[in-house]
Amino acid sequence: MISLNWLPSTAFLFILIFARVGSILMLVPALGESVIPARMRLTFALALSLVLYPIVTPQLPPLPDTVWGTVALVLHEIAIGLVIGTIARLAVSTTQVAGAIIASSSGLSLAVAADPVNGGVQGALIGAFLSMLGIALIFATDLHHVTLSAIHDSYLIFKVTDPLMFGDAANVILESVAGAFVVGVQMSAPFIVFGLVFNLGMGILSRLMPQLQVFFLAMPATVGVGLILMALLLSMMMGLYLMHYERVLAMLRGVA
Repeated sequence: MISLNWLPSTAFLFILIFARVGSILMLVPALGESVIPARMRLTFALALSLVLYPIVTPQLPPLPDTVWGTVALVLHEIAIGLVIGTIARLAVSTTQVAGAIIASSSGLSLAVAADPVNGGVQGALIGAFLSMLGIALIFATDLHHVTLSAIHDSYLIFKVTDPLMFGDAANVILESVAGAFVVGVQMSAPFIVFGLVFNLGMGILSRLMPQLQVFFLAMPATVGVGLILMALLLSMMMGLYLMHYERVLAMLRGVA
């Protein structure tokens, strides 16, 4: 005999799963980009929640007796999803750091464009290019599959009934910001060295030959050499980007 409580309990468990999955997919890179239509993202979140339903249901609590208990659990899951999605989103902000440094060192800081990966914010054109290339590489290397696996594994690490650890979440987010900045500097390190050496050489040249128009010589040389370095080092930079994102996903899965 089917209990009359079957439908409310099923709806509650599905909403509980969707609260976490939807919050993560709203922020996670590649799968949660703003350029993807909202209806497609919503449909994918509902489909993924349906797939996870029979897998994670044994780990979920029963339907609470009060409305406030139900609301508290849903808000708990939304908070966990937002924290996980924010950490994953911060991992790909390395391209913005690297793009800003590369543009400044290569004389292309005035070339700005809207970055669709970061919500259409105006930034260096090179940064927008690196962001789009990074998202394309995530799909090309199947790292989005690892992202989906991390969503499932989050139920093994962050239990629904466990209290929220705001202090630990804040520390992890700070570490993610610091890690993104470090990797961004590593990606752009050759351009930093080039900028220092080139500007120092131009300064010495202007002292040795005051009659030489150093500015008209330096600008095209800076842009040209910067683009050559970009072509030569692009694979290395994106390799660092992918390794950093993979480490973050491994951390969210509890592997590392």
